[in-house]
Amino acid sequence: MNRFYQVYQVSDSTGETLDRIFLAIKAQFSNFTCNTIHFSFTRTENQIDKIISKGKGEKNIIILYTIVNKNLAKYLEEVCKKNNIPCFEVLGDLIINFSKLLKQEASHEPSGQHALDKEYYNRIEAVQFSMSHDDGKIISDLEKSDIILVGVSRTSKTPTSIYLANRGYKTANIPLIPNKNLPEQLIKNKKQCIVGLVCDARRLSDVRRNRIQSLQEDRPGNYTDEKEIVNELENSKKLFKKYNWPVIDVTRKSVEETAASIIKIFDILKSK
Repeated sequence: MNRFYQVYQVSDSTGETLDRIFLAIKAQFSNFTCNTIHFSFTRTENQIDKIISKGKGEKNIIILYTIVNKNLAKYLEEVCKKNNIPCFEVLGDLIINFSKLLKQEASHEPSGQHALDKEYYNRIEAVQFSMSHDDGKIISDLEKSDIILVGVSRTSKTPTSIYLANRGYKTANIPLIPNKNLPEQLIKNKKQCIVGLVCDARRLSDVRRNRIQSLQEDRPGNYTDEKEIVNELENSKKLFKKYNWPVIDVTRKSVEETAASIIKIFDILKSK
């Protein structure tokens, strides 16, 4: 009987590189089954202690990491060794280490991670789902979403949704429109991971103004008015608080950083 592993991916940044490397490693071992949990933006010993504390309650745990700070990386290695947890830095000899740990010979097939397996088709399905559920186009089946993003216009909902979809997460996004109520399907939803997105008002005003100019759109003047945007954002924050939805400020975040934070929230909710 094959073991089922818990793979913790610990990174001091978004964790995208680590995730891609792990997919390549995983593709080398046909009988390797696991659940993956992401710990992005791990930059303190206290964060590592919390990760290890969680790991103590798991069976067959493996930790993979990319941490630039040598002292912090050393601390992680030492704590893992103390608790008998396999811990690998991704730039090391990962295939050799995994082969020893799993007691399997690696297939050594190039680009094995790109094989048309179930995960590949799941990603394709996620992309199709996210595109059809962009900007509130379809709300009748929100319960099929893994993640739902909510926010006022131009808070990076669409690019973040597509990025998450390419990572395999079915993502819907719902725009908050002034003087328009939230869909009942969203309010009643208690199972999906719903995340609110906000942005600095001045930054949002600039983004909207550039959008109008580039596409030559005809929008009401208050669409780019900073005072009106402040009101929109304040109302959105009140809604997020009312429904206890976690909030991410995307002002100084890239799409990759925003997505990493959302995946972290998703993993936490999924583990409850």
